Amino acid sequence: MTTAGADPYRFLADDEAYQLLDNYGSPLFVYDEDLLRQQAQTALDFPNPFGLTVRYAMKASPNGAILRILSGAGLHIDASSEWEARRAMAVGVPGERIMVTAQQLVADVESLAQEGVRLNACSLHQLSVIGQRLPGSVVGIRVNPGLGSGHSNRTNVGGPSASFGIWHEHLPQVLAIATEHDLDIQMLHSHIGSGSDPEVWQRCAQMTLQIAERVESVTTVSLGGGFKVARMADEIATDLAAAGAPIREELLDFASRHGRQLHLEIEPGTFMVANAGALLTTVVDVVDTGSQGYEFLKIDSGMTEILRPSMYGAQHPITVIPRHGEDTNRQYLVVGHCCESGDVLTPEPDNPEGLQTRTLPTARIDDALLLGSCGAYCAGMSAKNYNSFPEVAEILRRGPGQFDVIRQRQSPESVYANEVLPEGL
Repeated sequence: MTTAGADPYRFLADDEAYQLLDNYGSPLFVYDEDLLRQQAQTALDFPNPFGLTVRYAMKASPNGAILRILSGAGLHIDASSEWEARRAMAVGVPGERIMVTAQQLVADVESLAQEGVRLNACSLHQLSVIGQRLPGSVVGIRVNPGLGSGHSNRTNVGGPSASFGIWHEHLPQVLAIATEHDLDIQMLHSHIGSGSDPEVWQRCAQMTLQIAERVESVTTVSLGGGFKVARMADEIATDLAAAGAPIREELLDFASRHGRQLHLEIEPGTFMVANAGALLTTVVDVVDTGSQGYEFLKIDSGMTEILRPSMYGAQHPITVIPRHGEDTNRQYLVVGHCCESGDVLTPEPDNPEGLQTRTLPTARIDDALLLGSCGAYCAGMSAKNYNSFPEVAEILRRGPGQFDVIRQRQSPESVYANEVLPEGL
């Protein structure tokens, strides 16, 4: 059993929570505009000697209002598919401020390139196809440097067990393809994983620069990898200034040895939005399994909005906001509304199959329950429409007590609107 610490990033007051539930229903995603802008500025202050581009990994939370806020603050966009690129352009992000780094080859290569979108080849096949269809073009390559890190094995996207990027030993083939199609490889990109260890991240940066030594056309290095955010009270967030200082020195050393001043790119996703978002829900039932079992809080949300606990055993701060005030605490497991045994919001850390209770204020049906740090990989990565639950609304907090809808709640009919019943059924 553990005692849930206070959420250091909670931005909703108790009265605001009930104001939102009364006005917009339950459940709701809520994002704080001020926190989004603060995180953007922190990222833009990342140490660099020869220029910096910060790309927001939009898969973390792709809502158009969030894209506009972060783009307006000076961030570029990292897209994981051509559809994400078009989604960003649809809300006004210029094509030249977007880079596509995708597992699946972009189908409409020519059209995106004409709109200024940067293409980042993630395999030898992708590089060859880009060369065939856009000979003589500028391109980036994503390289797996041979090392990775993450808060779980499932979030590690570097090293021999990861399919992401071109294995570093295949660099001769990369150069051969580039020569064959007259490709100008100007950017070298590596990405080691999410929630990465800063020391591992810095080691991968050194390995990436060693590869850059062998590709003389490279003018930009993009060092991907999620910066650790402190979701729980006992966690320590990455200090970007401290993490970036050694990278700055590595780039200065590279310039002195090779006479090339490399522009730096970073691509935070979680760091930008995790603690600027929350999931506001309502307790719909309280049940138990006897004196030797557990007491459960059932809420009107779950894996339809947040999959991270079920997938990774990820931890999120949880707060019960009693309607009438409570001065007693109880040990609870919090579970979602899906008819699915894995829909548990309080798993053991890093173990989605384990259970771990939280100490929370005594809760009653209709009390509000707030899950914090839900801005990243929640609304954009969920079991949407499972059990035919409609997609929830998303709200932007503009200031104390000031809110705007940035996604309407989905109508039940639209869940199955694209289904077709053949004649005769």
